[in-house]
Amino acid sequence: MEKKKLELYIHIPFCVRKCNYCDFLSAPASEPVLTAYTNALCREIESYTCLQKIYDVSTIFFGGGTPSIMKGTDIIRIMDTIKKAFALSEAFSYVEVSMECNPGTVTDEKLRAYKKCGVNRLSIGLQTANEKELGILGRIHTFSDFLESFSMARKAGFTNINVDLMTAIPEQTMESCLDTLEKVIALSPEHISAYSLILEEGTELFEQYQKKEKAGWMLPSEEAERQMYERTGCLLQEAGYKRYEISNYAREGYECRHNTGYWKRVDYLGLGLGASSLLSNTRFQNEENLTVYLEEWENNNALLQENVQVLTKQEQMEEFMFLGLRLVKGIRIAEFREVFCESYESVYGELTKQLIHRGLLVMEQGRVFLTAYGRDISNQVLAEFLF
Repeated sequence: MEKKKLELYIHIPFCVRKCNYCDFLSAPASEPVLTAYTNALCREIESYTCLQKIYDVSTIFFGGGTPSIMKGTDIIRIMDTIKKAFALSEAFSYVEVSMECNPGTVTDEKLRAYKKCGVNRLSIGLQTANEKELGILGRIHTFSDFLESFSMARKAGFTNINVDLMTAIPEQTMESCLDTLEKVIALSPEHISAYSLILEEGTELFEQYQKKEKAGWMLPSEEAERQMYERTGCLLQEAGYKRYEISNYAREGYECRHNTGYWKRVDYLGLGLGASSLLSNTRFQNEENLTVYLEEWENNNALLQENVQVLTKQEQMEEFMFLGLRLVKGIRIAEFREVFCESYESVYGELTKQLIHRGLLVMEQGRVFLTAYGRDISNQVLAEFLF
């Protein structure tokens, strides 16, 4: 029986300090906690050895939090455990292994450790080159720190680097947005992700915005945000970066395989505190309480999966559409029939006609994809595909 592809997501829920806009499961931690977490994570990884009979691992992604807060030796140990649990030794050279890094936490020793254990792609979180904007976001680094980290990564031999950028930051102007883009483009990273800031309830930035008179700053207008989005796309295209997803741009051959797998609904296994998974159309989540997570794995008690949801056929169709349409190429009409044994037209034909008429969608050469205008208001368009 041919094995299925499996993506691994490794969650490192720790950081030096939580950013003002962050609503992810993350917090600062002491050295003993980091060590205990590595032990627990390795035990969790070992509990999934049975999956090696069914799956071949295609990508590994260390996310957080700030994975680069961990010691290099801890990352090596985690990777060695993954290789053994999933029998990766023979095909490992084909696996994309990404590591999220924050400037200010990267060292030569850590980068050497990453190279040694097989990390072949770095994702460095810059967000903006403007010092005032970095302060508003609560980032721990300066632009100079970023430049130092980027330079160290290149000297360490990394030839596949992504830089994370953010638009619609409080007080951000078109001038500062383009200045950041030009500075990053000058460094020639292989991949650039450019996301709009979303103010999430419960974050420090959201609380500040509720008291904006005291905060002394304002968010860019919707029109200004749209213009930043458009100019970002134009500038990156001119510099040789092809948009392959709503917020992601890459030089030829450097698209992020791991994230593309998410959008194509490849099975993935989330490992670590609070990590989410999708296996055989079943979604589930890990324990979110750090104390419980550490104690249970210390005693070799496999944790029960939480929020288990077996997706109905309709829910699978919804995900196929609103994830697949994030990709610039959109979805293949023939694949819809292959997966669901129903014609695309019988399920979404009438809606597609309406969206084409409104200039939001295109259907040609056997594919359905968003127009440029559709990408501008993608959240609204994608919501249309929910039953």
